[in-house]
Amino acid sequence: MRHLLRKFWLTIYGIPKQTASYNKKPMRFIFTILTLLLTNQAFSQTFKEKELKTEINEVTVFLNGAQIFESANTSIPTGKTILKIKNLSPYLDEKSIQVKADGDFTILSVNHKFNYLSELKKDEKIDSLKKLTDDIESIVSRDNARLSVLKEKQSLLNENKNLGGQTSGATIVQLKQAIEFYEAEISKIKEEEIKTNKKIELKKKEQGKIEQQLKQLNAQNSLPSSEIEIRVSSEAQVNTKVSLTYLVANAGWYPKYDIRVENIKSPLELTYKAEVFQNTGVDWKNVKLRFSNGDPNQSGVAPELNIWHLNYARNTTFENSIYGMAISNSIRNVKGTVVSEEDGKPIPGVNVVVKGTTIGTVTDVNGNYSLTLPNNASTLVFSFIGLVTQEVQISRPEISVRMPLDVTQLSEVVVVGYGAERDLQGRAPGVQIRGNKSIAKTVTTTVIENQTTVEIEVATPYSIKSNGEKLQVDLRKHQIEASYEYYAIPKLDKDAFLIARIINWDQYNLLEGEANLYFEDAYVGRSILDAKSLQDTLTISLGRDKNIVVGREKNEQFSKKRTIGSNVVETRGFKIVTRNKKSQSIKLTIFDQIPLSVVSDIIVSPLELTSGQLDVKTGKVTWELTIDGQQQKDIKLQYEVKYPRREKVILE
Repeated sequence: MRHLLRKFWLTIYGIPKQTASYNKKPMRFIFTILTLLLTNQAFSQTFKEKELKTEINEVTVFLNGAQIFESANTSIPTGKTILKIKNLSPYLDEKSIQVKADGDFTILSVNHKFNYLSELKKDEKIDSLKKLTDDIESIVSRDNARLSVLKEKQSLLNENKNLGGQTSGATIVQLKQAIEFYEAEISKIKEEEIKTNKKIELKKKEQGKIEQQLKQLNAQNSLPSSEIEIRVSSEAQVNTKVSLTYLVANAGWYPKYDIRVENIKSPLELTYKAEVFQNTGVDWKNVKLRFSNGDPNQSGVAPELNIWHLNYARNTTFENSIYGMAISNSIRNVKGTVVSEEDGKPIPGVNVVVKGTTIGTVTDVNGNYSLTLPNNASTLVFSFIGLVTQEVQISRPEISVRMPLDVTQLSEVVVVGYGAERDLQGRAPGVQIRGNKSIAKTVTTTVIENQTTVEIEVATPYSIKSNGEKLQVDLRKHQIEASYEYYAIPKLDKDAFLIARIINWDQYNLLEGEANLYFEDAYVGRSILDAKSLQDTLTISLGRDKNIVVGREKNEQFSKKRTIGSNVVETRGFKIVTRNKKSQSIKLTIFDQIPLSVVSDIIVSPLELTSGQLDVKTGKVTWELTIDGQQQKDIKLQYEVKYPRREKVILE
């Protein structure tokens, strides 16, 4: 073999034998390379290529990401074959690829590639939007041509407005008729010009919006497609079913709820929903959906305690992320717009999540979002594939964000030949898997409790396009026995809030999320279902009830300030009025407080609490009232504060 290669080299390049003999070491190196190349070519030629057209059957949607299940029936010929699966999502996680098959053959390796020459199938909207822009351009062209005609018409009138020539003048009647004719014609021209310009302006605005949408769709459709190559070896032709599963990014779901209460004597109806979105580049057509509370992107490594070194305070630093608190607990709702830093255009499909929770949403086609916040929410996280993730502190009710391109993410792709390739040979070489099948139960939804996660399986197939739009999927409905009571803090808010308390709520496998509230067949607002609570009883705020009137007034006659010896004594008194405008009786819990002293020289003494319960550790005063229909009750809150005369204390 070496002799033949040497002869081939000498013949091709015309190197004399004598000259070649002086360079034996370089020649040996060249022979080695040629041998490897020819051997590799001969090896690759032994593999026959066959395209495997798989279909997405099932999708497990995680809070962040999704697991895709694809399959196809095929026949594997005798010998070595490369099964190619094309047009997969560019957001595919290559480390998560798993291949299973039935039959007497061997899976040698699994490779993943990016194919930049074969883009994903174009969105059907692109053609329709392009046709709209063409139609608008045609209309604008006709309108511009009409403006030119009007301009020429006005020019012709201006050139012929001189009457009678240079030697003879026009009569008064002729002059009047000419002026009226000129005015009428010019008015018509100007009026039509104004209408035409306005029409052109509106059409151009419409065209700008369509072009913006086209830009977004083209950006999605210009992504490379993923490909998977499965190398197999078989001693005989085999008919088999190949199953493929992998994780993709740019998809997820958020738990949402509809909570309906007909009246305070009826059970609570809770509808558990999933707000699902996907922008993976591949449409999901008639697939079985499962919703999991797991997050495969979250680290599964258990934390460890490091050594705690104690030092003087001046040498100690703290991380804000650990000890930081929410900036403002008064903000209950937040909204805003997310735009691109590059061109200022709105970005649809951006994930907006309250950090550390499952409460979130995605921006709409105009880049807008709106969220109800839980207590102690401090940070919003904005994320989108290809853009730099933004974390913004919640300091105001309207937060808009500009997101820059993630250049580091764009630079991580390694191009080999016509794509980026990673050999997954270590995952599947020599694996033979035979007959592993299961049949799903035909029920509306099935809750599957795994060791560490809970999945809700939806029996009805769904189709979800890859456009980032939100789709509401009803998961389960529960009729839940609940106890109801009203809750009010008149010092902070003059409205009474209806509270539902649910016992043994763990059985429903709920997640923290936004809830739409309906009371007595009317929409009353949004709230948060706090499923992260460690309490045995789940408390759900069902919103305000305007039929419960609560007022808090300061008693000016009792609120006095006087000096006794070396001390100042101040008294404060408040009257809390509650009225039930309903026909049935209600239970109402009212909270207020008296101040707590942090120094021994300041002494606080309660004087009148009207049967209220005082917590001496917190200063909170609680009244549990039962108020009959169309009745009113009054409460008194009075306390005294004594402090040194030389000091000043702020009581309100």
